[in-house]
Amino acid sequence: MKRSISFLSLIIIFFFFSSCKENEGPDSIGLYFPPANSETWQTINPSTLGWDTSKLDELYQLLEDGNTRGFIVLKDGKIVLEQYFGTQLIGSQPFNQRSNWYWASAGKTLTATLVGIAQEESLLNLNDPSSDYLGKGWTSLSENQEQKISIWHQLTMTTGLDDSVENKDDFTPESLIYKAEPGTRWAYHNAPYTILDEVIASASGVTFNSYFEAKIATKIGMQGAWQRIGFNNVYFSNARSMARFGLMILAKGKWGTETILSDQEYLNQMTSTSQSINESYGYLWWLNGKSSFMIPSLQQKFTGPIFPNAPSDMVCGLGRDGQFVCIVPSQNLVLIRMGLDADESLVSFTFLDQIWGKLVPVIKN
Repeated sequence: MKRSISFLSLIIIFFFFSSCKENEGPDSIGLYFPPANSETWQTINPSTLGWDTSKLDELYQLLEDGNTRGFIVLKDGKIVLEQYFGTQLIGSQPFNQRSNWYWASAGKTLTATLVGIAQEESLLNLNDPSSDYLGKGWTSLSENQEQKISIWHQLTMTTGLDDSVENKDDFTPESLIYKAEPGTRWAYHNAPYTILDEVIASASGVTFNSYFEAKIATKIGMQGAWQRIGFNNVYFSNARSMARFGLMILAKGKWGTETILSDQEYLNQMTSTSQSINESYGYLWWLNGKSSFMIPSLQQKFTGPIFPNAPSDMVCGLGRDGQFVCIVPSQNLVLIRMGLDADESLVSFTFLDQIWGKLVPVIKN
């Protein structure tokens, strides 16, 4: 009898550990991934999660009053909330799940992820001088000064280039002027970020847009396109495509059984404090839960987390007029908001915090 019980116990233990092994990676936290070549996406009723649906009207009213166009919340990869408001920017058609919208600076997170993929493929290294890929004279600095600026500085907004120029988007050498030594000053400056596109193109040997499509968009089923607007390269897509990207980041660079970004060290660095000046900034990602933060256009530090109402482990891509892609690893949540300006600020920090102020009572836990 003792031998039988012992044998049975071994069988149970074997299947337990086999099951654990099969569920390693994203599956171990129960993530669902919609097919990359289909619009099919599983949904889940919020009431089955124990969410308080009686408070949803307050959330949706805030979103509508704040000029929101598309709003999605994923739980474990499945759509729990999805609402559309108003009409498209051009024309008078109601905004819906197929409507395209601009990511604005939330698209910086796409570029940061693509840099990680390029480094993983040994096409570049973050510590390389940017001039290795942009050529000498891409700034108005001396050759010695310019050589000190690396890809890492571009990713962390610490190039030391002057952000008080007339057009902060202008990346021609005349507008890229010395202000401080690289790594000693954090300033939200679009121009040094934007020419990361050229770094990636030079390193990969193909256009930035082509590299993005091949390495990210096609693999996870994103439907969108990059468009040059002035000096800026802006990504447009529907809200579900933004949610797909957020889900891939939540899954630590995976899409089901396919790996998009396997370099976990880079991914962790990308979504962690990248430098000591603004601890709420990673590699073009905004980070919640830190003791202080800085905002665009100011050199002042503010005490406390950026979003007091939101989970402390939330990381976000934030764009002008309130384009948000937010990931909360502790709760397996992804939050997406697309729309027009909500509060006349350059980046709508307050509005996103207000959204979480209404969403947390819905989630409850």
